[in-house]
Amino acid sequence: MKTTPDRIELMQTFVRIVEAGSLSAAALQMGATQPTVSRRLQALERSLGIKLLQRSTHAMQLTEDGSRCFARAKELLGRWDAFEADLRGSHDVPEGTLRVMAPHAFGQQQLITPLAEYLRRYPRVAVEWLLHDGTPNFIADGIDCAIHVGAVDDPTVVSVKLAEIPRIVVAAPSLLGDGPRPTHAEDLAALPWLALRTFYRNEISLEHRSGTQHRLALQPRISTDSLFAMRNAALMGLGVCVASAWAVADDVANGTLVHLLPEWHAAPLPMVLLYPYAQFYPAKLRRFAEVLRAALHHGLEPAWAS
Repeated sequence: MKTTPDRIELMQTFVRIVEAGSLSAAALQMGATQPTVSRRLQALERSLGIKLLQRSTHAMQLTEDGSRCFARAKELLGRWDAFEADLRGSHDVPEGTLRVMAPHAFGQQQLITPLAEYLRRYPRVAVEWLLHDGTPNFIADGIDCAIHVGAVDDPTVVSVKLAEIPRIVVAAPSLLGDGPRPTHAEDLAALPWLALRTFYRNEISLEHRSGTQHRLALQPRISTDSLFAMRNAALMGLGVCVASAWAVADDVANGTLVHLLPEWHAAPLPMVLLYPYAQFYPAKLRRFAEVLRAALHHGLEPAWAS
């Protein structure tokens, strides 16, 4: 006799479709056939009396009702998982898949160590580590949390501060030549510049350790949204730039980049963990936040700058 999926299973299928990005990808992850996944989606839509997804040959998009349903389904399934875990006596044991969005540069280097520590501690968890530098859309991107660099003004998300990222002025020795080195922030205006457009484009403010500030107007030779691209351009002598101190620490130590005006710096950038407000947060998310905060407690200041 053929069994009919209950509503929990139908919602689980719907959430998996949205997170996977397509019916075929969801079917592959679930070990089911695409027609089965499609029938479950249609059954949920009939049950709710609404259209959840608009599908075409090449794209799939949540309807307005689908967006609301996805958010509520995620919350309901999370509470259902907590209910089951509580009955099994494992309420605080992280399990399942955690989908995390992280910035490209940090996600490739600085955050891999705490990620590895999290996975070592909690072997029943798997992580989808998605690298993206933009502002997260939790529903459209199908993610549980995001690590974000910079200010956040969204009142619909929880923002947990993880660290502050020091930023310093650097340039290649070939750019500076044999002439006198800058002694004041205003001297930097005479040099060609590189801009990290995510955080500064046509101007930047530098602060002296005494508290004095100086604003520089810029006409960058290269403007990019990639920290690594800007660093590589600086190494080639194409311009001076303001970079995260951790990203250029080795270059400064070996002399391929020069730390200009050590008494001046750009304002540090906050690194935060973001996730939507909910009545229940699964153990996999709560423990991930704990591991990150512990790992980044001392910030991202390189040893030579302390």
